[in-house]
Amino acid sequence: MPGLVLEGGTFRPVFSCGVMDALLDNDVMFDYVIGVSAGITYAFSYLSRQRGRNLEVLRRFRRDKRYMGARNLVHDRSIFGVDFVFDTIPNELVPFDWDTFRAFGGRIRVGVTNARTGKAEYLDGRGLDRPSTMLRATCAIPLYFPPVKIGGEIYYDGGLADPIPIVQSLRDGNEKNLIVLTQPDDYRKTLSRGSRAAVRALRRKYPEMAETMLSRPKRYNETVCFCRQLARKKPGDTVLLQPEARLNSFEKDVQKLEWGYEMGYNMACARLADIRRLFAE
Repeated sequence: MPGLVLEGGTFRPVFSCGVMDALLDNDVMFDYVIGVSAGITYAFSYLSRQRGRNLEVLRRFRRDKRYMGARNLVHDRSIFGVDFVFDTIPNELVPFDWDTFRAFGGRIRVGVTNARTGKAEYLDGRGLDRPSTMLRATCAIPLYFPPVKIGGEIYYDGGLADPIPIVQSLRDGNEKNLIVLTQPDDYRKTLSRGSRAAVRALRRKYPEMAETMLSRPKRYNETVCFCRQLARKKPGDTVLLQPEARLNSFEKDVQKLEWGYEMGYNMACARLADIRRLFAE
């Protein structure tokens, strides 16, 4: 069984949206999907077979202050309108097809980071509730989102502990994988000032989480190298897609988001034969 592995990156996974819509247009449905942050969040529209839904949401609401804006800090403790994004939009404004989603018979793994242990955990995406609690958790970037409590534990963004969950897909038995990254080939992660600020804010209450954030750049860069090795050494078992130019994580220009989407769509179409070979016995 091949796996679909998705990196996050706030609005950068608009590239992944294009990839997944190309898969839908060509009737390619993976039975195993794993990802973190916005990557796995956008994947739910793929799993519900709602082609174009993610792009519609971005076109309609990216510049809407209910979606993202300083006034959300009062109600949501976030610059994102958390309730608006994860509840109002999917349940009222751009309805998520719950029936089609629940008919999906495969496996969905939503990566989150346990604040107490600093370790990655993988939630069963088939148990998604209407407020999208686990998606709030996987997107909970420290300082930008409030943490999310699930089953007595506190969780943050899944990309902190496992930014590209290819190793987990392999552990789950998927020898063949389509890996979708959201940074170009020449990107190397470094520890940003925002991350340093988050480490200072979290260190006393969640020391293991702080250490995870400090080691994230090294872990991310090593994982990207591992993905490239897989694609080079076993090209029949691994298809690696990544944008040709850098996308802004907090992009406001809808036309640039559309450009990122088209880049992903066209790249997936160009590699469609390779992607189909992942399903060959």
